[in-house]
Amino acid sequence: MGDPINLISQWFNDLLLGWGLGEKLVAVLSLFVGAAILVTASLLTVVVLIWVERKIAGRLQDRIGPNRAGPFGLLQPIADIIKIFTKEITTPDGADKVAFNIAPVLAMASVLLIWAVIPMAATVVGSDINVGVLYIVAVGSLGIVAILMAGWSSNNKFALLGAFRAVAQMVSYEVPMVLTLLIPVLLARSMGINDIVQAQSTWFIVIAPLAGLIFLITSMAEVGRAPFDLIEAESEIVAGFHVEYSGMAFGMFYVSEFLHVWTIGALIATLFLGGWRGPGAETWPILGLFYFYIKTFVGYFLITWIRLSLPRVRIDQLLSFNWKFLTPLTLVILVVTAIVDKALSMAGAARWLYVLVMLAANVLVGWGTMLVLKTVEPNRPGRVRQEFPPRPVAVAPEAADN
Repeated sequence: MGDPINLISQWFNDLLLGWGLGEKLVAVLSLFVGAAILVTASLLTVVVLIWVERKIAGRLQDRIGPNRAGPFGLLQPIADIIKIFTKEITTPDGADKVAFNIAPVLAMASVLLIWAVIPMAATVVGSDINVGVLYIVAVGSLGIVAILMAGWSSNNKFALLGAFRAVAQMVSYEVPMVLTLLIPVLLARSMGINDIVQAQSTWFIVIAPLAGLIFLITSMAEVGRAPFDLIEAESEIVAGFHVEYSGMAFGMFYVSEFLHVWTIGALIATLFLGGWRGPGAETWPILGLFYFYIKTFVGYFLITWIRLSLPRVRIDQLLSFNWKFLTPLTLVILVVTAIVDKALSMAGAARWLYVLVMLAANVLVGWGTMLVLKTVEPNRPGRVRQEFPPRPVAVAPEAADN
């Protein structure tokens, strides 16, 4: 009874075999049903997250949040779904209809495909491939293609400008993000996602906290959440790359953004917080599923908290922060982690000593970074304030005579 998910799966396979279907056909049908359940669960999670994020926003910004549709506003996402399904889907004149209509589907698929390799419990994983990290990077890049297709095919200069800005941001921040993904791979000696989870007898966020922090920052920039929401920037470029989309076509972009944030929380939980691991998780996989969702929600809440607290940065600040600070820092962390890990492994250090030395190395790198910033900042050329003479004040003739 500790693994009800696989018990149900085995019952379903036995049922199909009892109907006289072949083993290969049953295996294929089981994979299709499993994928359908995973996709459905992910989309239903988004419906709940929309309500949760609005309630969190209300509390953090001293507002009430949704409270009209249903008790505590619980039916508000349902009302939004009904509204978006009943809106007309329009295609602008002169648009490339094929690329225009494929883009939102590709944007959602790029997020859903990541869940195929994320282990949610000891025995619950879509596909345990040995290059899971490489797979995540590959399918995540499809989102960039979808955004570029949406902006280019819309026949709208604002949409094209928004797409160019989004691609510049996403491609730039993929560099430090991929570099930080190498650190869990290095520590676990494997690119398999389940192997990385199994290797975390001590969470990697303790061994490599700077890598976890940089992965969080770069993932927020990748999905375009504030303060990195220049992908939309409605005050500057109307609504960004999806300005011409309406109805469910726009809804797919909207849902993929929320699901992407939840996926980032899942990746943070898997790569740095031990994934499904916890007391009794191997004996009772359903308990591991509970641990996984709790850790994922912690990452999701942290991203939402930052989004609702910080203002948007300028595009030049965003790119300078990446290329002049995050990327060099990530390279330093990667090199230091590799050298210290190799030295400790060759010395046969005990686990507690390994964790302590790796944590100390991260603290030293962070302290050195702060010293460099304090040295460089006073000498950085800033914006020169220009002093203007006071403007003359016009005086009425009657007041001048008096």
